[in-house]
Amino acid sequence: MTSIFDTESPLPIARRGLMLVLSSPSGAGKSTIARNLLESDQRFSLSVSVTTRKRRASEIDGVHYHFIDREEFVRLRDGGALLEHAEVHGNLYGTPRAAAEKAMQDGRDMLFDIDYQGAMQLQQQAKSDIVSIFILPPSMRELKNRLLRRAEDSGETIAMRLLNARVEIERWRDYDYVVVNDDLDRAFSAVRSIINAERLRRDRRPGLFDFTAALLAEELD
Repeated sequence: MTSIFDTESPLPIARRGLMLVLSSPSGAGKSTIARNLLESDQRFSLSVSVTTRKRRASEIDGVHYHFIDREEFVRLRDGGALLEHAEVHGNLYGTPRAAAEKAMQDGRDMLFDIDYQGAMQLQQQAKSDIVSIFILPPSMRELKNRLLRRAEDSGETIAMRLLNARVEIERWRDYDYVVVNDDLDRAFSAVRSIINAERLRRDRRPGLFDFTAALLAEELD
């Protein structure tokens, strides 16, 4: 079992990393929350997905996604190199297995910004390590407005994203936690509270065995 020390405590209690899954319909805010989390918490490593989707002007290859063609994606998928994979809005997405497994072996918390299809696959493979959060928009009208303000997709693509959003929202029951992103600061604070609580779970802190043994063995003058 790989573990790291709980750096939020002055006591060196070893803890096991977790796999945080953030999902939401497109435009609900999961990517912004994920970015803010990575900037504020150095214990997280982002799982950078591979995708066949075309790169947006604001995106950097290898940072936001690894952009590959469909033939390469199929080769990785069929060769078992993807931890999970899904087709979303006509594009293929997947999580490279090697990078995720190395990060967990190093005791790092892994952040997954993925849709419900990938989330369910991860739940099947690593249920005890997963903490899943679904981000909901405050309304469908606000979701549409956010997609329009982003100004990165065609009208046809936005219409498809809104249609798929209803399918995705139906899966909210499959997640451990649900956060409504009506205000980004409040939503981010809620996500941080969930993470802090999950990091303190007994079964994620194997170092407690040694700590309590030493505590009980301590002699008082």
